[in-house]
Amino acid sequence: MEPLTRASIADQVFTRLREAILRGDYEAGERLPTQRALAADLQVNIATVREALKRLAQLRLVEVRHGDAMRVLDWRRSGGLEALALLGSASTDIVRPLFEARRLLLVEAARLAAQRRDEQQAQSIGELARAVALASDEQTALLCDWAFMSAVVEAADNLVFQLIMNSVRDLYLPHAERFMALVSQRAELATLYEATAQAITAGSTEEAATTIGELAAAQEASILDGLA
Repeated sequence: MEPLTRASIADQVFTRLREAILRGDYEAGERLPTQRALAADLQVNIATVREALKRLAQLRLVEVRHGDAMRVLDWRRSGGLEALALLGSASTDIVRPLFEARRLLLVEAARLAAQRRDEQQAQSIGELARAVALASDEQTALLCDWAFMSAVVEAADNLVFQLIMNSVRDLYLPHAERFMALVSQRAELATLYEATAQAITAGSTEEAATTIGELAAAQEASILDGLA
């Protein structure tokens, strides 16, 4: 391994090992090198390596058994929603299930939002629906789209849905330029944003679910076409 610079050493060690695990450089069940060996390879002290390994264990990427070495876990089985933010990838293997889950979550969130939203939330959703269509550029439109979807989820008043959105946000927003296809057809999709907002305001649960489902499906197709 190449020596690390002196800036944010613990973060760099954590990032280097995390990426190696997520790439599959270490197989599930495989032992990591000893702390002393890692410190020597990365030219850092053992305390820094120990801190990085502690963070990996907290994220359930590795585990320590008493009397045994640090072993790599299968993060697909052991990881939580925070793994989404760690992936930082726009590969089809990640994006396809991500946007499939997004579509399914939004459908149920819109259905609940139509039942549970208050007047202020309904007004905000309507304003954000119009903001997407009126955005001056794609970057602004993308942020408006995120705000619109987040407002729908918040109005659904489901804590688990909200936590899922929080985890997706940490993958999505730092890599927003990869997802511009979401709003590439915003002029054509403007009626679906507006129809979703109107259905939520009117308390029309099935109409809200249907329109946001159509919107999310169209966006999903645009994203996947861009990766093809």
